[in-house]
Amino acid sequence: MEGMKTVAQLMAIAARTAPKSAGQDFIQIRIIDGEDVKKLGKRMLRFGVESKKKMFDRDGENTISSDVVVLIGIKDDTAVGLNCGACGYSTCEEMNKAERTDGEFTGPHCAFRLLDLGIALGSAVKTAGILNADNRIMYRIGTVAREMGYCDWDYVMGIPLSATGKSIYYDRR
Repeated sequence: MEGMKTVAQLMAIAARTAPKSAGQDFIQIRIIDGEDVKKLGKRMLRFGVESKKKMFDRDGENTISSDVVVLIGIKDDTAVGLNCGACGYSTCEEMNKAERTDGEFTGPHCAFRLLDLGIALGSAVKTAGILNADNRIMYRIGTVAREMGYCDWDYVMGIPLSATGKSIYYDRR
């Protein structure tokens, strides 16, 4: 368990230092361990039943069996300023002024900020892989972590960590 906490801390460093568009950092990071990991997994099981959304049970079971979860997301991001239209708006100003929608995540988001998040996630899981910690990026963890108040970010993914004889995240039913 202590080893997994160290892996999570090194993953957080990798996510923090990953390149960001225009040098602006909207990345948020939190490490969850101990009983909070089990609570998160159990809530994922209930969330799947209540929402009638598939795979929350599978990912919830994986989370319950994990040692640590690293949350990585974005909050209060603004557009880079390229007016590229990838977000669905003609200009960055339109996107920045758009009414925020709230569901499992809050949006809209600049495509470059979501790319920044992807690069931070990739840097984090690369670090976990180098350290031989089993891991998998899971959007469902982020959905329930927001709902439980573990974070108040606009968009978040979770990365559970485990070290067993066989990866619980890929060798599953």
